[in-house]
Amino acid sequence: MSDLPQAAIYTPDRALDTLTEWLGVPVDAADFPKTELRYRNDRAAQTVGLSDLSDEDWAKHFGRFEPLEGNYPRPLALKYHGHQFRNYNPDIGDGRGFLFAQMRDNDGRLMDLGTKGSGPTPFSRSGDGRLTLKGAVREILATEMLEALGASTSKTFSVVETGEELQRGDEPSPTRSAVMVRLSHSHIRIGTFQRLLAHEEPDQMAGLIDYCLAQFPGPPPPADAPGRDEPAVRLMHNVVERMADLAASYMVAGFVHGVLNTDNMNITGESFDYGPWRWLPEWDASFTAAYFDHGRLYAFGRQPEALHWNCGQFAVALRLLADTEPLVFALERFGPLYMEAIARRWCWRLGVEPRGLELDSQLVSACEKSMRDTKIQPDLFFFAHRGGRGFDTHDVADSELAALISQYTPVKDDHAYWDDETPQSMVIDEVEVIWSAIDQHDDWQPLTDKVAALRRMGAAHGDAPIPSGHAD
Repeated sequence: MSDLPQAAIYTPDRALDTLTEWLGVPVDAADFPKTELRYRNDRAAQTVGLSDLSDEDWAKHFGRFEPLEGNYPRPLALKYHGHQFRNYNPDIGDGRGFLFAQMRDNDGRLMDLGTKGSGPTPFSRSGDGRLTLKGAVREILATEMLEALGASTSKTFSVVETGEELQRGDEPSPTRSAVMVRLSHSHIRIGTFQRLLAHEEPDQMAGLIDYCLAQFPGPPPPADAPGRDEPAVRLMHNVVERMADLAASYMVAGFVHGVLNTDNMNITGESFDYGPWRWLPEWDASFTAAYFDHGRLYAFGRQPEALHWNCGQFAVALRLLADTEPLVFALERFGPLYMEAIARRWCWRLGVEPRGLELDSQLVSACEKSMRDTKIQPDLFFFAHRGGRGFDTHDVADSELAALISQYTPVKDDHAYWDDETPQSMVIDEVEVIWSAIDQHDDWQPLTDKVAALRRMGAAHGDAPIPSGHAD
């Protein structure tokens, strides 16, 4: 993972133009009292040819939302439904965000620029369409940490402070306001398809499926998959594969998203929209990020189940165009794919060469037991035992793990990060310290330093392994 990606030439591509008549509603951004640039992600901007923008032009496009050249003349608030904590809600959509622009990145992939906190839309209901500055800072930290740990995630592209005082019931108020821009491979959700099912719109769904297959291609379904040549079935297989890998990436990162509703599930398998997220203080399957998740539906250990359930809802939506049998066949692949992804990603983060699914799964189980028994913070566990090191000074309780990991070949690690005294982490206390510096003293240096440190950690890890047959 490099801090200097290959520079791209800005290449606008309004690929959604053929679907916009029914996919969304043109809207305007709020007229903010001020637009003070607080964060610009030049690493991400370089991949889409926008890193040469001056700060003035940056604020003009990503604070006042003047159109980018060749892009959408007005933003588009997208329509979708969704299961929210497993309760179906047809009254949602982009309530404080919109699709602002589309362009190609340096690999030719279609990318979206979407917003959070850009003002009310027809889907805002009683909301004010705003975002707190603290929420934007937290999104920067979540996306940078996840990217460094190999998860497929949106990039926090821009944060502009907007000069309003917001009232919020879950943090001290009044609090500062911001508008954020994210860079994502897509903003098409499982909930987008659920809406088309609810309205019984097969033609629109067929068009959306064709769009997704064209813009976000994946490997073909297995040779024995029924209906493998049908577009809806192909897309179902792609989404199941991506969601299984996403679930594994959360677990290996020790990350709790907090709100895994179907309207928060991108069909590209790219994680996005970070609200009450947390990283584990210790390995605890019951750890829950959202204070309002009283039933622990989205607790750390239940995240794979949640993503599998969401894939099931995607299959229900696709029944508008496909038979049940081929969709169920695809859905049943989730479990095995998830186990393969856990083993693959675990070995990658631990810094050892994989030895096969059965042995690697034993290694995962032994590591989990060690973390539960010792209550060590997971980031420290992976760092301390990178490549199998550190077991000579550990408790006798880890003797089984030490014997197991001694059979593995360490990967070559020559990055200076692995010689640091302590690893990077993102437990809540550190998040609060970074925010307090901004809130109390308008000191952004701790955030800047943290982003640089996380990118250094990402460079030390290198790129996460991708499933076989996947090109991106």
